Amino acid sequence: MKNSQSKVLFDIKQPVQFLALGFGSGLAPKAPGTFGTLAAVPLFLLLALLTPTYYLAAVIVMSVAGIYICGKAANDVGVHDHPAIVWDEFVGYFITMFMVPVSWQTVLVGFLLFRVFDILKPWPISFIDKKMSGGAGIMFDDILAGIFSLIIMHLIF
Repeated sequence: MKNSQSKVLFDIKQPVQFLALGFGSGLAPKAPGTFGTLAAVPLFLLLALLTPTYYLAAVIVMSVAGIYICGKAANDVGVHDHPAIVWDEFVGYFITMFMVPVSWQTVLVGFLLFRVFDILKPWPISFIDKKMSGGAGIMFDDILAGIFSLIIMHLIF
């Protein structure tokens, strides 16, 4: 399904869909996951002001909420893991950047690493992506991509 049809399928005025669409960033006609991750950067910069404990708590809450948000949005439009649903990209990027020093270099490298893992889906990310369904399936492959990216970020920085 082409992403241009997303504007017809989704109702951005609905709070759950607004969040699932990454505040509208997922409606980008090309590379919605990349635009979703890009839209997550300013929110990450705000989250980075929190202590690690509060940051982690916020990411856990967003992850658990994301299971509902992504699942509901997918059910509303009848398409599992529609490309316009990018809340999972937000959470994956936030995981990537956990306790990483904030600089333009880390923001960029974290962005690139997360996108590579999310797009290429090496094992076991691909396994999770194929075997899980619903909101949990939409979220968990990106959570795992975020964890892999986080490990590399901590090795680099």
